[in-house]
Amino acid sequence: MKEFPNGSKNKWTRILQKKWFFPSVYLLLAAFLLTGVVWYQNFESKLMEGMDDDSSELSDIDAANPFDDEEAESVVQQQETIKMPVTEDMQAEIVTKFFDYNDEQEEQEKGLNLYNNRYYQSTGIDIAADDGETFDVVASLSGTVEEVKEDPLLGHIVIMSHEKDVSTYYASLGEVDVKEGAKVSQGDKLGIAGKNLFSEESGNHVHFELRKDETQVNPEDFFNESIATLIEFEPAEVEDEAVEEEQEVPELDEADEEEELDEEDTESDDEDEADSEEEDALRDVSFYMTT
Repeated sequence: MKEFPNGSKNKWTRILQKKWFFPSVYLLLAAFLLTGVVWYQNFESKLMEGMDDDSSELSDIDAANPFDDEEAESVVQQQETIKMPVTEDMQAEIVTKFFDYNDEQEEQEKGLNLYNNRYYQSTGIDIAADDGETFDVVASLSGTVEEVKEDPLLGHIVIMSHEKDVSTYYASLGEVDVKEGAKVSQGDKLGIAGKNLFSEESGNHVHFELRKDETQVNPEDFFNESIATLIEFEPAEVEDEAVEEEQEVPELDEADEEEELDEEDTESDDEDEADSEEEDALRDVSFYMTT
């Protein structure tokens, strides 16, 4: 048998010369490319769906998170410590104290304001600079400016609201740098201390009040304390006790009452005798004048 070494070569040559060969190759390559494109698109779609699912889960977690922006701000405010309404570098002194019913008489006298020849109990503290000059008044706590007004006796007044019915009150301001509705951070400037007619002896000062549930409390008891301490404080009970103590009247037994009545009768008799003697004296004078 004869061998034809170029037979296989001639066979491929004949195949390549066929009209259908190259179109078939092109169709096969196109099928492979189309399959790859479809597979890639499906893979990318599944990948994006997975990312969307993760994002929705994160969104659900954020939505279910109880610490939203407002509550987060509330938590931050509750971590604040109550500061004096002056800058940290200022040398300040308390010239008028808060009048506390439970204090000794000497301390209570430091909580009295003299105005128009009459003493008034101080519901806050008066803060002044050591040198007597005016100074910047700053926010004791972060909060919202609820009211700005001017009083003929107390000067300019700024009232701020804080967490859980806590409020601060700034009076005797010579100038005010904030407006109602403004959001103020702790330490922001509210105005400048000045003088007023009600507390002339205090000179340039700021009258500062700290209130819980619209009841004034002693600011010195809460300086450098967390506002949470004031929120938990119940001033109404303390006030009621003070009022009860003030209204207490010692009871008298029967013997004391009889003794007191006897003293009143004696004083009444003495007054009657004095009046009688005075009438006799007037008669004598009249008699001497007529004679």
